[in-house]
Amino acid sequence: MRYTENGRVRDIQIAYIGGGSRGWAWTFMTDLAMEERIGGCIRLYDIDHEAAERNRVIGTHLMNREDTKGEWTFENTSSLKEALQGADFVVISILPGTFDEMESDVHLPEWLGIYQSVGDTAGPGGMIRALRAIPMFVEIAEAIRDYAPSAWVINYTNPMSLLVKTLYSVFPQIKAFGCCHEVFGTQKLLKGIYEHETGDTVDDFHEVMVNVVGINHFTWFTEASCHGRDLFPIYRNYIEKYFDQGYPLSEDPYDLSWMEDVFACRHRVKMDLFCRYGAIAAAGDRHLAEFMPGNEYLKDPDTAREWRFSLTPVSWRKKDLQRRLARSERLLKGEEEISLVPTGEEGILLIKALLGLERVVSNVNIPNTARQIPNLPETAIVETNAVFSRDSVRPISAGALSDDLYQLIIPHVNNHELIYQAAVNGMKKGRKEKCISLVTDAFENDSLVKGHHPSREELEALVRDMIRNTEQYLPEGWE
Repeated sequence: MRYTENGRVRDIQIAYIGGGSRGWAWTFMTDLAMEERIGGCIRLYDIDHEAAERNRVIGTHLMNREDTKGEWTFENTSSLKEALQGADFVVISILPGTFDEMESDVHLPEWLGIYQSVGDTAGPGGMIRALRAIPMFVEIAEAIRDYAPSAWVINYTNPMSLLVKTLYSVFPQIKAFGCCHEVFGTQKLLKGIYEHETGDTVDDFHEVMVNVVGINHFTWFTEASCHGRDLFPIYRNYIEKYFDQGYPLSEDPYDLSWMEDVFACRHRVKMDLFCRYGAIAAAGDRHLAEFMPGNEYLKDPDTAREWRFSLTPVSWRKKDLQRRLARSERLLKGEEEISLVPTGEEGILLIKALLGLERVVSNVNIPNTARQIPNLPETAIVETNAVFSRDSVRPISAGALSDDLYQLIIPHVNNHELIYQAAVNGMKKGRKEKCISLVTDAFENDSLVKGHHPSREELEALVRDMIRNTEQYLPEGWE
C-alpha cells in the first residue's frame, strides 16, 4: 500500500472469497465505485470459477464508467493461495452449500413443529449450516495463516459467531471480525420513532448513539440517545401508544399486504422484548424470534403472522436466485447498469478506517478476550462496539449483561462450543456417533427447540436426517 500526495491510498490488495456472488458482490462493487479515496485490485476467488469471471467482467465495466469515482481492477483467481498472497484485506462472503441443503435446514424441523424464520444462525438450521461451513472456514483460516497472516479479515457469512470463532481457533493471531448490519436497522427504527415522537429531524441514523451488547443477531442496546436525549422513555412512550400496529405506522392497522415481503416485520417482537427485559433488542424480528423459546413468537406460522413478521421460505430464496442469475446475465451483456446509490453497508468505511483515513465507532463481532462483556466467557464471540482506526480494532467495554439477558444468551454461547466441537472433533473418521450426540445435545439446549418439548429420541432422529441431507459437504471420510 502507498499514500499519494493528496491523501488517497492506492495499490490496496483485497482478496474476495466468494467472489462469484450474485448479490452481495454487486453491493461491494457499488460502494467501491463510489469511493474515491482508495483504490487497488480485487482478487476474486470462488469454487464457481465461471461466476467469479462474470463478476470480474461486471466489475471492470463498472469501474470504466464515467460516473465512477473508484479506481479498482478485478482479477479472477484459481486458488486461495493466488487470491491471498500479498492481500491487505480479505473479505469472506460465501453460501455454505446450496439452497437445497438450506431447504432441509429450515423446513425439515417443521415435522416436530419447529418453525424457523431465517434458519442461518440459531435453531436447528443455523447449527446444521455451521457443520457445513466450519470445515470450509478451517481451510480458509489455514490459507490466511499461510499466505496473508497480516491481512485484516472481514467476514459476512452466517452463522457469524461460529465462523469467526473458527477463524480464531485455527489461527489465533488472525486479525478478523464479523460485520453485520442488523444493528443499523434498529438505529434507523429509533431514528424514525424519535422523529415521530419529538418532531425533530435526524439527518443520519449514526446520530443515534448506542451501547451494543450481546451476540450476533441477538444484540441489545442498554443505552440509546439522540441529540442529547435518552431514547428509552421515548421508545417506551411510542410502544404504549402503538404496540398493536408496530412500526412503521399504517393508515390501516389491519392491512397485511406488507407480509408479501418475506423479510418484513413490524418490530413488535423487539417492542415486546423491551417491555419484558428493559433493553432494546437490536436485530430484526425474524432473527430475534429464533433465539427465544419456540412456544412464544414461532409457535406456528399463524403466531408469527400475529406478531407481524415473516417466515422466509427457502422456495422464495430459490426463485430469487433465478432472478439474480438473470440479472447477472443482463449486467454481463450491458443490458442493465448498476446504480451508484449508497448501499447502507459499512465495509468500505471500516476499510478506510483501518487504512487511517477515518476513525469510526461501529458494532463488531470478535472474541471476548478484552472482556467487553465481563460475565460471558473469554472464548465467546460477542458483538459490541469497537473503535476502528489505523491498523486497529479496539473493542469498547459494553458492561455486564443483566441477569435476565444473561439467561437468554448463555445457552446460545454454550451451543456455539458444542457445535464447534462437533464439527472439528466429532467429524473425524469413525466418530459419527460422537458428532450426532454433540449436535443432539445442542438441539436439546436450544431455546427455540426447547419451547416445543420434543423427546431426545425425536431430536436424534431429526439430527440424523438433517446431517444426511448435508453429508456431501462434510469432511471426507468423517463416517
